[in-house]
Amino acid sequence: MLDSLLDAFSGIRFGWRDAIDIFVVAFIAYEFLKLIRHTRAVQIGIGAVLVVAMYYLSEVAMLRTVNWFIGNLLSYVVFAAIVLFQADLRRVLSRLGRASLFRHFTRRGTTDEMVEEIVTAAGMLSEQRVGALIAIEKDIGLRTYVDSGIYLDARVTYDLLVSVFQSESPLHDGAVIIQENRVAAASCFLPLTVNAQSTNLGTRHRAAIGLTEESDAVALIVSEETGIVSLVRDGEIESGLDSKQLAEHLDSAMHPRRSRRRSVSKKEE
Repeated sequence: MLDSLLDAFSGIRFGWRDAIDIFVVAFIAYEFLKLIRHTRAVQIGIGAVLVVAMYYLSEVAMLRTVNWFIGNLLSYVVFAAIVLFQADLRRVLSRLGRASLFRHFTRRGTTDEMVEEIVTAAGMLSEQRVGALIAIEKDIGLRTYVDSGIYLDARVTYDLLVSVFQSESPLHDGAVIIQENRVAAASCFLPLTVNAQSTNLGTRHRAAIGLTEESDAVALIVSEETGIVSLVRDGEIESGLDSKQLAEHLDSAMHPRRSRRRSVSKKEE
């Protein structure tokens, strides 16, 4: 058997074009799986695989009626999927344009602009004593929490952030989630921490701590009562930050390598 397998593969030639071909297919598959994880598309995909499996099993078992029914059904599935999931398809295509391969060229500049806008918004909300909760996604996806809110997919600007959290806004209750340097959704529900030491904190603070305990996200809170700005990372909260401190902390969280280089250069000096 081993000889027959070796004979079968002996005529196959593997060149650099084949390597590129495999890489492109693997990249597309990886990005697609990233796009659909934690969404209803996963369950739909599993259902589709089961239907296809039933089609081939019915062929093997010679179940002609079942085979005929599924075969006719499959011919309409593609059109039904396009109609039913046109919004999701638009979302997938727009996110694909911001996929990690293309994002590396512009990410640093865009992240710096995002930090600037968030710091400006936090300062304005603090002055107005308007409560706010902003979560920034890093490596661990927050798609589950994005789906719990109102989808926006908008550019991060201080005007948008300030207007969302005004009490007259229907989106003010909940968190804003920033994903890939864009406002992904507003009015999102986040998990509350079960840490006993956090019971004296407000709901926004407990939600920020709960999220950062479960992921590597960064959460910013503006207290409605005091206007104090706080930042939460890894379940640890830092309160009473001014604009300069907030900008430094956010920059450190979003650019850990750059922050480490700065600390090393300071030590050398």
